[in-house]
Amino acid sequence: MAADPAVRLRGIRRAFGDVVAIENLDLDIATGEFFTLLGPSGSGKTTTLRVIAGFEQPDAGTVELAGRDVTRVAPSERDVNTVFQDYALFPHMTVQENVEYGLRVKGTARRDRRIKAAEVLERVRLPHVGGRRPVQLSGGQRQRVALARAIVNSPSVLLLDEPLGALDLQLRINMQEELRRLHRALDNTFIFVTHDQGEAMSMSDRIAIMNSGKVQQIGSPEDIYENPKNRFVAAFVGHTNLLDGIVVDVEAGGSTVVQSYGMTIPCRCAPNLVKGQKVTIALRYEKVGLARSIESSPQTTVTGAVIDRTYLGSAVRIVSRIGDGLNLTADIADTAQVRDVTIGDTVQLSFACDSAVAVPN
Repeated sequence: MAADPAVRLRGIRRAFGDVVAIENLDLDIATGEFFTLLGPSGSGKTTTLRVIAGFEQPDAGTVELAGRDVTRVAPSERDVNTVFQDYALFPHMTVQENVEYGLRVKGTARRDRRIKAAEVLERVRLPHVGGRRPVQLSGGQRQRVALARAIVNSPSVLLLDEPLGALDLQLRINMQEELRRLHRALDNTFIFVTHDQGEAMSMSDRIAIMNSGKVQQIGSPEDIYENPKNRFVAAFVGHTNLLDGIVVDVEAGGSTVVQSYGMTIPCRCAPNLVKGQKVTIALRYEKVGLARSIESSPQTTVTGAVIDRTYLGSAVRIVSRIGDGLNLTADIADTAQVRDVTIGDTVQLSFACDSAVAVPN
C-alpha cells in the first residue's frame, strides 16, 4: 500500500470577498520532496501555503498532513513550521533565545533547549552567533537564524514563503545552495513559494505553476521548461518567442504542423490538439541560432533584419524582424559567430523542429 503524501489538498477554495485566491485546488506533495509553488503576484501561491500552515481556513475542501485531516486543526497543532521573507525574529532576544523559542513553548527543559539550538545553529553554519541579537547580523545570517528556529522542532513539513526575496543577488544564490544542502541533510518535506523562476528551476524536485488561483502545470523543472502545457506556462518560465498560429495537420507521434505568419512550421505539440485549432508556438531564445550553426534536421530557416543586439556575457541576444509584426529573438551562445553582426544586418536564423512546441492558447 502506497504511503500517504506529506501534504494532500482536495477541492481547496479560498476567497476574500469577491476575490477568489484559490479555486478547486487539488495537490499531492510527496514526503521528502522539495516542492515549489511558482507564479506571479496574486496567483494564489502564498494563500495555498497559508492554508497548509493553518493561518487561513479554506472555504471548501480538505487539508491532510501524512494522511491526517488537519483542515480545522490550529497552526500550533500541525507538524509544520514556516519561514517568512521578513525573518520574523524577536529583536529583543538573542539568536540563541530566538532559536530556542519553539522548544520553550513546548516545555522542553532548558539544558535540552541549549543543546538542540546549538546543533541547529551548527547545521546552518552559524555556530558562534548565539549571543548576538538579530540587528547585529547580516541579512543572510538572519535568514539562516530564521531557518534554524523553524527546524529546531524537527517539523515534517517546512514551509518557506519567499524567504530569499529580501536578499541581494549573490546572497540569494548562496542561500539557494544552503537550502538545497539543508534539505538533503534533513530529508524532510520543503514547500517553497517564489515568483522567481530561476530559484524554482535550480532548487526544486517538482514545481507547480500557478495563475489566478489554479495550477497550470505540475512537473519537474526540465519537464515544465521543455514541455509547457499552455501559453501561460511557456511565457512565464524562461525566455520564449511566442508565435500565434493555426494547426493545419496533426501527425502521429506527437508532432503537428502549424501555419504562423505565412510560415508552415513542423513542431512538437501538447496533447489533444486538433486541426483548425488556434495555438501558440513556444520557441526558447536559446533554441534559435544562426542557420549555419544548427545541424539538427529537420529544421525551419527564416531570414530577418537585425533590429537589436545585446551582449549578455554567456550569449549574445539578437532580435530580428522576420515578417510584418513578427520579431524573433535568438540567444547565441557561441558569441564569436555574431561578433561582427550589427543592427541592420540581414541574417538567417534557424531552429530544429522539435525545439518548437505548439500549445493551446
